[in-house]
Amino acid sequence: MRWLGLSVAVESLAALLAALRRWRDLTGSSYGGFALWLISLTVFLQLPALAEGEAPVASLHEFHAPEARQGVATDGEHFYVIGNRTVAKYDKQSGERISRWEGPENGPIVHLNSGVVVDGRLYCGHSNYPSIPMTSSVEIWDTETLEHVGSHSFGLVGGSLTWVDWRNGYWWVGLAMYTGEKAEQGKDPSWTTVVQYDRAWQRHQSWVFPREVVAKFRPMSNSGASWGPDGLLYCTGHNRYELYAMRLPQAGSTLELVRTVPVASFGQGISFDRTSGREWDLWGIGKQPGLVRVTRLTPPGPQ
Repeated sequence: MRWLGLSVAVESLAALLAALRRWRDLTGSSYGGFALWLISLTVFLQLPALAEGEAPVASLHEFHAPEARQGVATDGEHFYVIGNRTVAKYDKQSGERISRWEGPENGPIVHLNSGVVVDGRLYCGHSNYPSIPMTSSVEIWDTETLEHVGSHSFGLVGGSLTWVDWRNGYWWVGLAMYTGEKAEQGKDPSWTTVVQYDRAWQRHQSWVFPREVVAKFRPMSNSGASWGPDGLLYCTGHNRYELYAMRLPQAGSTLELVRTVPVASFGQGISFDRTSGREWDLWGIGKQPGLVRVTRLTPPGPQ
């Protein structure tokens, strides 16, 4: 659907240019050249939005939650939407909000990202984005009361912590790097890493993304990730309706891209539903702030 929108835009631009050229040749007016340049620039600037299009797959469920700006996490009966300084708890069946937590303006919570629920605790990646130098932490809430109950500070750790997950007795986090004014000097999205920590947050291993995935991330970075039921790490960028299913390499330090998966959510923080029978339900947020979307993925065939 994205490519259809791009094709229509290109065809419309070509027809418009042809008509303007004929008008300029007939009139000889210098205004024609200016009009040609102005309209061409206007259409060109619209191409990214046209190419972006709508979600390529239908969502299984949609919920409206005004706090949904950065990501969403789930447990058996609830989902938790995450904003920069807010966390809210919603009922999975009715979509009704149960409780809400909000940090004070100019307080220590600056920019929450995606999260994961582990043993009754909601763990959220957090950073001082877009400030430089980048500092990061994991912030923790009790899912029953939605009280903020803990924090683990990484300080300066080589990136902006955008996601956290738990698998096979280890913590996994994403440390993002960016381009432009959001970048640390000499760094770009190719410096983005996935890091494995033990229970005590001692660093074990880390990996980078392959070039073709980094190209999809630019100019932003890796915004979310969640371990899938097939043992692959499903990652998002910031502004595409797709996931990148990554495999840990047998050698070296670069993750391997296994497949690209279209979804109804739009980049940002994601979470697989780890409730029995719903393992392939992927929770994310829509392009418009305040929208939660659930995509039921098709399990892949044998690898």
